[in-house]
Amino acid sequence: MEVSGRKGPARPRRPAARPRPPLPLLLPLAALLLAPRAPALAAPEGAPPWRSEQAIGALAASRKHGVFVASGSCLHQLDHTLQRQLSRLHQEDQPGNCSEPVALPPPARPRPASSFSKLLLPYREGADGGRDGGLLLTGWTFNRGGCEVRPLTSLNLTKLLSRPEVVSCHPRGSTAGVVYQAPEDQRWYLAVAATYVLPEPEDRPRCGPAASDLNTAITLQDTEKLFTEEDGQLKLQPGAGTLHFVDAFLWNGSVYFPYYPYNYTSGAAPRASAMARIAQSTRVDFQGQVALDCNRGHPDGRRLLLSSSLLEPLGLWAGVFSAAVGPEPDARRSPATTALCLFRMSEIQARARTCSSDFLIPENQNCEKDAEPNAVQPIESSTLIHSDLTSVYGTVVLNRTVLFLGTGDGQLLKVILGENLTSNCPEVIYEIKEETPVFHKLVPDPENNTYIYLASGKEIRRIRVANCNNHQSCTACLRAMDPHCGWCESLQRCTFQDDCKRVGNTNTWLDISSPKCHNIQISRSSYSQASVSMSGSFSTKHSWCSVKNSGTNKELCRAKTQPHGTCSCNINTSKTKEKDLLAITVSYTSDAWNLTERFNFTNCSSLRECPVCVAATCAWCENEKKCIHPFTACDPLDYKKNQNVCQASRKSPLSRTGAYRTKKNVKINQNSQVFSIQSIMPQKVSTLGKSDLIVIGTNFTQASNISMILKGTSTCDQDVIHVHQVLNDTHMKFSLPSSRKEMKDVCIQFDDGDCFPAGTLSFVALPSCSFIFPATTWVSGGQNITIEGRNFDVIDNLIISHEGKDFSVYGYCTETQCNFLAPNLKSSKGRPNVNLKMKVQDVLVDCKTLQYLDDPRFIGYRVEFLGLKELEVKIQKENDNFNISKHDIEMTLFYGENNQRNCSFENITRGQDLTTILCKIKVVSTQDNIIASSKKVRVKLGNLELYVEQESVPSTWYFLIVLPVLLVTVIFVAVVVTRYKSKELSRKQSQQLELLESELRKEIRDGFAELQMDKLDVVDSFGTVPFLDYKHFALRTFFPESGGFTHIFTEDMHSRDPGDKNESLIALDALICNKSFLVTVIHTLEKQKSFSVKDRCLFASFLTIALQTKLVYLTSILEVLTRDLMEQSSNMQPKLMLRRTESVVEKLLTNWMSVCLSGFLRETVGEPFYLLVTTLNQKINKGPVDVITSKALYTLNEDWLLWQVPEFSTVISNGSTISVFKKLSNFTSDVEYSEHHCHLILPDSEAFQDVQGKRHRGKHKFKVKEMYLTKLLSTKVAIHSVLEKLFRSIWSLPNSKAPFAIKYFFDFLDAQAENKKITDPDVVHIWKTNSLPLRFWVNILKNPQFVFDIKKTPHIDSCLSVIAQAFMDAFSLAEQQLGKEAPTNKLLYAKDIPNYKEEVKAYYKAIRDLPPLSSLEMEEFLTQESKKHENEFNEEVALTEIYKYIVKYFDEILNKLERERGLEDAQKQLLRVKVLFDEKKKCKWV
Repeated sequence: MEVSGRKGPARPRRPAARPRPPLPLLLPLAALLLAPRAPALAAPEGAPPWRSEQAIGALAASRKHGVFVASGSCLHQLDHTLQRQLSRLHQEDQPGNCSEPVALPPPARPRPASSFSKLLLPYREGADGGRDGGLLLTGWTFNRGGCEVRPLTSLNLTKLLSRPEVVSCHPRGSTAGVVYQAPEDQRWYLAVAATYVLPEPEDRPRCGPAASDLNTAITLQDTEKLFTEEDGQLKLQPGAGTLHFVDAFLWNGSVYFPYYPYNYTSGAAPRASAMARIAQSTRVDFQGQVALDCNRGHPDGRRLLLSSSLLEPLGLWAGVFSAAVGPEPDARRSPATTALCLFRMSEIQARARTCSSDFLIPENQNCEKDAEPNAVQPIESSTLIHSDLTSVYGTVVLNRTVLFLGTGDGQLLKVILGENLTSNCPEVIYEIKEETPVFHKLVPDPENNTYIYLASGKEIRRIRVANCNNHQSCTACLRAMDPHCGWCESLQRCTFQDDCKRVGNTNTWLDISSPKCHNIQISRSSYSQASVSMSGSFSTKHSWCSVKNSGTNKELCRAKTQPHGTCSCNINTSKTKEKDLLAITVSYTSDAWNLTERFNFTNCSSLRECPVCVAATCAWCENEKKCIHPFTACDPLDYKKNQNVCQASRKSPLSRTGAYRTKKNVKINQNSQVFSIQSIMPQKVSTLGKSDLIVIGTNFTQASNISMILKGTSTCDQDVIHVHQVLNDTHMKFSLPSSRKEMKDVCIQFDDGDCFPAGTLSFVALPSCSFIFPATTWVSGGQNITIEGRNFDVIDNLIISHEGKDFSVYGYCTETQCNFLAPNLKSSKGRPNVNLKMKVQDVLVDCKTLQYLDDPRFIGYRVEFLGLKELEVKIQKENDNFNISKHDIEMTLFYGENNQRNCSFENITRGQDLTTILCKIKVVSTQDNIIASSKKVRVKLGNLELYVEQESVPSTWYFLIVLPVLLVTVIFVAVVVTRYKSKELSRKQSQQLELLESELRKEIRDGFAELQMDKLDVVDSFGTVPFLDYKHFALRTFFPESGGFTHIFTEDMHSRDPGDKNESLIALDALICNKSFLVTVIHTLEKQKSFSVKDRCLFASFLTIALQTKLVYLTSILEVLTRDLMEQSSNMQPKLMLRRTESVVEKLLTNWMSVCLSGFLRETVGEPFYLLVTTLNQKINKGPVDVITSKALYTLNEDWLLWQVPEFSTVISNGSTISVFKKLSNFTSDVEYSEHHCHLILPDSEAFQDVQGKRHRGKHKFKVKEMYLTKLLSTKVAIHSVLEKLFRSIWSLPNSKAPFAIKYFFDFLDAQAENKKITDPDVVHIWKTNSLPLRFWVNILKNPQFVFDIKKTPHIDSCLSVIAQAFMDAFSLAEQQLGKEAPTNKLLYAKDIPNYKEEVKAYYKAIRDLPPLSSLEMEEFLTQESKKHENEFNEEVALTEIYKYIVKYFDEILNKLERERGLEDAQKQLLRVKVLFDEKKKCKWV
């Protein structure tokens, strides 16, 4: 159908006519639209969303001044189309800017009013006496919960008014407020309800109001001065607990505050939600409270209130309520977790009781103790139950109530209430692709009511309030009953009213209040005559209708429109043959418009079924069972009787019915047959449905009729699906149709009996990929590829698409990650790029592209000795773009005849021309001449297997000639000597074997007995722990290998005159406090080749000392440098970041942790650490210790095991242990050692045997080092309890709190990973491990002399290295693959490491789950730490050392400053500093 203006060009006709179904002897246009349709898809995204760098905390809109957004500590002003106009920090003097991501993001699903911004209220717009077009009142957690007032027209100007302690200063605390004009004095007042006090740890800085306001719940303040009078407060009842306020609004002369009681510690809501009411007055006049009951359909009730909206024209209030959701099985999300409930405000006002259980009221109210408020029931017909609602906004359009609902998976739903306020099934009008939860507040566009603002996470979208274009016909458009949509006759589309153009003076937009759509009807008025009638809502003045033969364009009839709006013209069909009239064009025309419609009757005679015939606008003859032309009669004698019409609707395998009855999951049928359901698989499917959902239970073959019933949103019809196939007695298969995103209850019905629950089924969006690693692989394939994203657990197959062919690859998928092996594409030509797709049902979803490159090329290898027990193999290959991990590669070294050894992967180093792969081989016996006999190395890279030859060594002809002669000579001599020695050896072997066996049995039994019976008496009372003072602790940490620097900082600074500081150092200090300058200097220095790693560490330590009293600024520098380091690391391998100390920021992080954790180290970890060192020292000294080598019988390190010790005995004298040894006579001491030393290890030289004489030859007992390995285990057992106490003091959270520095930096790393879209949790885990355990704790564990006033012996150092290695293994994500040949230092704690790893994971999770620190809390902590260390160090020395580096690279720094914009002032200051230092140098005595 087409409509065109008479004065303009006609619209081009569509290629095919739309079919028109007939009624009995009529063919009305509307009948076609009665057939059901699939759910409409989400509207396509229009303009891109506006994005903030910080999570959105508040949102408001103004008709004249646009949209206001508060995110983090920033305030933004946008126009109505979300174009940025202004962004500013809420305080002018606050550090930072609004373009940098915040380091501490709020939770992914924050509660209403739980953010840094608390209030965002435009007011006085257009009011009499308004100030410059209105004002904006903002409230923040900063400044102890301060409020500010600014003019709407100029937010960038200085605030008009500011006052602290108005809103909640806690990020988790709630605040709700409204500004109104009091009728008594016409002044503007701010009514605020807030959670002023939250349970906080005692050591955390409190930000609450004055003591007199601790129990305050509601305050009233004059906006001219923001000051609360005595009568402007409402207090909490004692014992009422904390209240979480959600909203504030005005209605009928009162202010209403919906809220719910909430325990911020346990997360429980002890009572139902409620609404408090005060008068709209100049003082707080409490008018009562009511309880809000929205519990229908949930066994535990819905006590949490998530969102609120007032429908003022109807006197209704809408709220989204939720049950508690948590990790516990009884608190998980279900299809009935949330609900939309509507209440009548008149009933709330009438039932509000002034006796309150939450608020303190005057004593003259005569209230009973513990009086409960009256409960108000919602309007039952409008209640809508859903699995995950988050927000609501209500409005009235064309006398219809419209509700918009946000969901937790990013959907915007639309509900239209009927005349009796009955909710319909909501329509999905928009879906956020990333599925982030919708913000708790939905705000309409005040300038254009066809748009609404949808906030989610850090983004805001401007969304159309309806998807009118989803309705394809006039009838469908009006039957949707959407007041925003109407049928535009001029465009022949369903549109918004503003999008429909008028034709002349005729309104061509039909809304839901219009009487009917335009209809065309074809009927037979007699045997030889057909009538075509047209009717509609157009103006009938000067209009007419006509019918033409579409084939010949011959007019068949014409008539004028009747006054009642109908136009009919008759066609003589007696002279018309069917073959000559295969299509007609019907026109309805006036002076201003023209409507045309084409009907095609070409295929009528070929149609065999009644519904198909009717749908094609043909006629069906019931007696003859045939389809005919509508202008042809069935029977010439009685055509009216035989020309029947059937229904166009068809039965569908999916039917929709009303409510169903449910019972338990066991049912008995009439034949006493018991049915039961155990589970359904899977429990999550995509919105496309599932063709093979399996139900598991019993006795399925005994039922004749089985159906599955799905029930989602309460106002939508349930889905009834008949079983697809009963596989056997315990399994049956269903084929699920498509559905919208939501969670549904599932029940199974047997033989039309009761339906009983079978669990829940979640319909989720199609999977989406966000990351692939690695993105390049080799053509032979076999590399492990990982993709990350969402909803991967609904994938049926992973598909590789290449050269027009698709083939499946096997992969293992979780919800957010899939792993698969790259297939072999060696047969392909060139370097193919393959597309990775995900198959869901029959749909292929694009994922990522995987690039194939030529197989890596290996050059050669070489073998080197790394130690007595280890070989190092270096394999070289050409540089390429592959990311090879230890899991991709296997290396085996072949040597000798048929010998081979596995080579353990260590690392890959990329050089300028070649890449070196390093692996190591553990050698059991040094007798194997592996290096000399090595032949080749086998390398396996996935499916690629190749052999690498040894690098060729240059040789000479002389060597080739001499070598055979030399070999023959050596072999001859060896044969002669061997025959002689073999005779001697065979004679002695029989004697020594018996002695050896006896000694071995004795040593092993003694070791076992000692391990089971020995006990170390640990000295628990060791007196006062000899802690070093902070100054020496810091210096030993800052300069571990540069002791020469420590003495220059240790002078007493308390006696120094603070004013005695020369001008050059003052200027340098001020310059360093310029963040942009300091960051530029550091980056410039690090680019200099002569600026070594040692220089970087020293510079970082000097900087730490110089900024010791400015820790807040030092922390900001650390953040900037860490982000810069991430940019460098992200280009290659992000997991390597912070692993080594190769940059200034890495050493700076170590120093920062040392400063911030010094108190925690002293108070919590120090005592168990000192006890470990003391206990370990006791155990070592319990046995013999070689004074020369420091080796001992009892140790943790095999390399320090004294296994060659002669026999000894222990003598107890006066409580002291003395080791007495048998001294050999004629012993000649080494000249290097004094006679007081006793060297316990027997020399191996023959000279020693000659000195001893023949009587000592052969009498030394056979010693095997492995016999004494039980001493390592004995030492481990002795210190085990002390060691575990130390470890758990490090990775536990006493009183469920973490040190500020750890929580702050871990949250910072989480935020950076989110900003970089790093979804691999291993990366963040490694970052945290490298920043805290590796950079700080290992340094402390290996160096107790940093913490205590003790001397560390080399032996203690070796044992602590073993402990430190076990400590780091606990934080490692890699699984330890240890064999029998593994080093004992690894095997010693191999069984303990898995337990430690679980504790570490719980430790990291506990820190992540703690509430985030506010910037105010962290700043106060750093400020306190700065004050503690005032006058500790000579900062002038540190500044002088920093200047030495600056002047050394002065030209490079100056050139960099000249190239950078915005650093002109810093450049001038640097030149001034140099002049001052040069003048000072001239004044010195030479």
